[in-house]
Amino acid sequence: MAVDDQDTPMRISQQRFKLRVWMTSRLWAQVMLGMVLGFGLGLLLSESAGVIDPETAEVIGHWLALPGRIFLALIAMVLVPLIFSSIVGGLSGAGSGEELRSVGLRLAAFILATATAAALIGVALAQWLRPGVGLAGFSQGTSADTPSSNGEMPDLPDPPAQVSLPDMIVEILPTNPTASIVQGDMLAVVVLALLVGISVTQVQPVRAKPFLALMDALLSISMNIVKWAMFLAPFAVFGLMAQLVMRMGFETMIGISGYVGTVLLGLALLLALYLLIAFVFARITPMRFVKAAGSNLLLAFSTSSSSAVMPVTIQSARQLGVPENIANLVVPLGATMNMAGTALYQAVAILFLAQLAGIEPTPVQIAVVVGTLVASSIGAPGTPGVSIAILVSVATNMGIPVEGMVIILGVDRLLDMCRTSVNVTGDLVASVLLRSVGRETARAS
Repeated sequence: MAVDDQDTPMRISQQRFKLRVWMTSRLWAQVMLGMVLGFGLGLLLSESAGVIDPETAEVIGHWLALPGRIFLALIAMVLVPLIFSSIVGGLSGAGSGEELRSVGLRLAAFILATATAAALIGVALAQWLRPGVGLAGFSQGTSADTPSSNGEMPDLPDPPAQVSLPDMIVEILPTNPTASIVQGDMLAVVVLALLVGISVTQVQPVRAKPFLALMDALLSISMNIVKWAMFLAPFAVFGLMAQLVMRMGFETMIGISGYVGTVLLGLALLLALYLLIAFVFARITPMRFVKAAGSNLLLAFSTSSSSAVMPVTIQSARQLGVPENIANLVVPLGATMNMAGTALYQAVAILFLAQLAGIEPTPVQIAVVVGTLVASSIGAPGTPGVSIAILVSVATNMGIPVEGMVIILGVDRLLDMCRTSVNVTGDLVASVLLRSVGRETARAS
């Protein structure tokens, strides 16, 4: 649908919220400083340090984590309107149905290809480095006292019931959008936004204009709340990191360094793959990419939330030459569905659990794991605990005991920070690969 400049529904550059201030004010440096200070304070408050009574340290940890809990609550509060309004606005300005199909098919191919590559990288590294070998006794010794990443003793979720493929396809459609919003089913919200956005392009501009104005206002309000939340980020990271390290202790972190190192190496390889794709297909050098998006990636790493930095990610995409309508569409979709870093992490985790139990998966089982994790990384709802539930389900189907899951939960917060940064990189790379579609649309308008 071609419209003139006055009717263009979503103009992030015209928002009154100066997103560049977040980067020019060195917020990312403040967040990194908070993380380092929180790590040091956590070591000081840990039981192994013996400086303070464990019960007193636990109370202090709860108060230190308060800004982080408020930060996460603010982000969760505006996540649905932010994603919904961004996708609808991006679709409404994406042009004709041909351009929409082109964007959708290319984005789907990119997500499938990178998620599969990520899962294969995770499997290859886990089979090569074998981080779980020799840690069976350690997992038994820590299972009683190692907390989860949110600081509570983990109650491992029951494996989800097996669902047939036709039922899975039907369940993707949000038959009850209100329930999907309440339950945090972001995949259903994305599907609803896609349907509404495509429908808007088929409606007369005069009729659609009031609705698009409402979406514009909703996006502006959501971005402003995210901006407020970002000012809490340094304190949030400081408190959450201090509480995490305090409860884990230094010895525990050293003991599972093999597993952590395997995941980090895999994420580094995936990051290199993303930069290579951007260079080969979009002619963007790694130096230019890092210059435009470096502070954004540091913020994603520090906050461990791709949704929290979504407005900054859109701004970074614009700096890389991505048209506004493409950035508004691809980044929200990528933040919900492009989870290659998560697929890699889960692949390593599954084989780590198998090695802890002394089980050697067959090639067929490994292939099933890769396929399952690729599908789950794209289609899983964005609710807390879903990633762990998927791990439990896959492990159970393979006959792998899940007692070692407590180790994975204990360091999940640290690894979540890293894979979030890689996932945001993937969103940006997808945006620059699709920027030519947006330029064609702009010329056609």
